[in-house]
Amino acid sequence: MADVQKFDRYLEDTGPAALVLRERLVPVEGPDGVLFPPTYAAGDGFPGGYNIDGDLNGSNVCLIDSVGSQANRIEPIFGREPYRDLVPQVTITAGEREISLLEAGHRAGDAIVRCSELQETLQQAFRELLKGNATPLAKIAPTSLVFGVWDSRDTQAKSPRVVSSTIRAFDVRKLTRSAQYVPATEYVATNLLEEPSDKATKKAYAERGFVHVPASGSPGGVIAKGGIRREATLSLAALRLLSAGNDREQTRALRRYVFGLAMTAFTFNVSGYLRQGCSLVLENPNDARRIEEVYPTGQREPFTVTHEQALAYAKQVARDFGVGESRKVSFDTERAKRDIKEQSKGETGGDGEKKGKAKRSRA
Repeated sequence: MADVQKFDRYLEDTGPAALVLRERLVPVEGPDGVLFPPTYAAGDGFPGGYNIDGDLNGSNVCLIDSVGSQANRIEPIFGREPYRDLVPQVTITAGEREISLLEAGHRAGDAIVRCSELQETLQQAFRELLKGNATPLAKIAPTSLVFGVWDSRDTQAKSPRVVSSTIRAFDVRKLTRSAQYVPATEYVATNLLEEPSDKATKKAYAERGFVHVPASGSPGGVIAKGGIRREATLSLAALRLLSAGNDREQTRALRRYVFGLAMTAFTFNVSGYLRQGCSLVLENPNDARRIEEVYPTGQREPFTVTHEQALAYAKQVARDFGVGESRKVSFDTERAKRDIKEQSKGETGGDGEKKGKAKRSRA
């Protein structure tokens, strides 16, 4: 119990505002290796491609892994050893697939679980969250309190991220690459296929691999001349917003539990394979990671808790709090149909006329 109480200072209003981690990363090929950022679709004035802010030939910042993507990489660790006993394991069967709630994009607010037999239980948990009691949600989906959740399609209940992480590269040089697909044989020249008679057929030949296909000027990755850095924050100020209503002892147990999960996730090393062409490792294993306690005054102190110590704490406070029941449920098609029907009613005002149009006609 003494070790648990030692961490209570992080849960007090007089404690740090946040824990902040910074670690320097490099491609596995080395500091001057080429890495491939994610590509994004065009929209809202963005031309599409890599997300690079600043001068493409000078000082700039390139997004390597977003907050959401990092959360989706970290959260599933709670589904495997030695972390799985820290949280309830909720699995949803959808057709031939079994999907863990830990892998659902919107966590406890995702359609996959909303349209299951857990619908009413989660709905009530979100309503309790709106009243200031996060305990019911912590018993079903505690990682939703760690990585944030918004029940945007039902109760509108929200809980902010306690842990956030992002990877960025600095002063990148953008590269391009070209390729040429060569078919196994000359299908048309050897009369195995007829010459395509129109654009649609010609396109089909290209897509199915029957003709030569050049690809020029495609995104070819970047070289990070200014280095790569992962920045993560464990917001203790956000954690201290969680409560179990007016029950002080239960509130302390809840905060300890969520803090244990958050600290475990925060200290977990997520460097490694991100995508094809983007495998990152610590730049210097002896001097690449720095974690600080940041106080409201701006004062900064070293944070020296290891991942192993965080996990040991998380195990103890999880036992004290009482991990919720693990469950296997099924996606319910009829619930999904009702969900869609209710959404349609909401958009049309229930009389088949779109809300926006009705408002304009009344104006």
